[in-house]
Amino acid sequence: MDKIIRCITSDGAVMAAAVDASDIVFTAQRLHKTTPVATAALGRLLCAGSLMGIGLKQDRAKLTLQVNGNGPLGTVVVVADSRGNVKGYVGNPDCPTEYYQNGKINVSAGVGKYGTLGVIRDYGSRDPYIGRVPLVSGEIAEDITSYFATSEQIPTVCALGVLIDKEDGKVLLAGGLLIQLLPGADDSTIDKLEKNISQLDPVTTMFAKGMSILDICKTALAGFEVEVLDEKPVNYVCGCSREKIESYFSGLPNDELRECLSKDGKAEVNCQFCNKTYIFSKQDIDEIIKNKK
Repeated sequence: MDKIIRCITSDGAVMAAAVDASDIVFTAQRLHKTTPVATAALGRLLCAGSLMGIGLKQDRAKLTLQVNGNGPLGTVVVVADSRGNVKGYVGNPDCPTEYYQNGKINVSAGVGKYGTLGVIRDYGSRDPYIGRVPLVSGEIAEDITSYFATSEQIPTVCALGVLIDKEDGKVLLAGGLLIQLLPGADDSTIDKLEKNISQLDPVTTMFAKGMSILDICKTALAGFEVEVLDEKPVNYVCGCSREKIESYFSGLPNDELRECLSKDGKAEVNCQFCNKTYIFSKQDIDEIIKNKK
């Protein structure tokens, strides 16, 4: 079972969150039938979404991350809730994979180095918060770090990883770490934290060594007294339903609703997040129109 944890130093100077999202990314790979590079890019953004979503202060708030690069992957989208549950999709799940000389997946080649990272925080009001920054690398983690520094002026370190079996292409491990300095941080705190970060292994390497998400946070915050704020399970959660689509259809003008029907008298709606298809017959559409009156 995937889990996420949030910790803070006892002096209130540093916040750290870590997530094990191996099952989440495996689920996304299975649903979208993604190539290795598409899996890695979407998986990293899913981890980032979970880490950022858990920081939302209102229960019904939603966070949307949109990576629009100039690479062949197209747009990568992730939506997270305040419990850290996520869902997502990638524009081109069949994108061919390039590798660096060390054998690691070249995510930047798929995403592209030019484009934008968009962050939308929706608290249920009419005016959601929207932030948008240029991509700095297309590797996702560096782009998330840049977003916090540029758009929110919060010194942040973000590490994201997806380990894929080179033989069968399946996800083995996935997770992330987010560390942020709080207003109480002084120079000694920064120096100690920088030293810790310089010695950290990649996230998936730490998981492979058997480290828990708490172990990872404590390693990143070595030398500090660490308090656990919360730890909870997280999942890939879509939330689509036939009822929600019917509700959407009910808001359409009758002529537009009838135009949804194909030549064979059916309307098909495919969910981008879970690839589930909902089929409505002519009788179903007539019933929706009837119930609107």
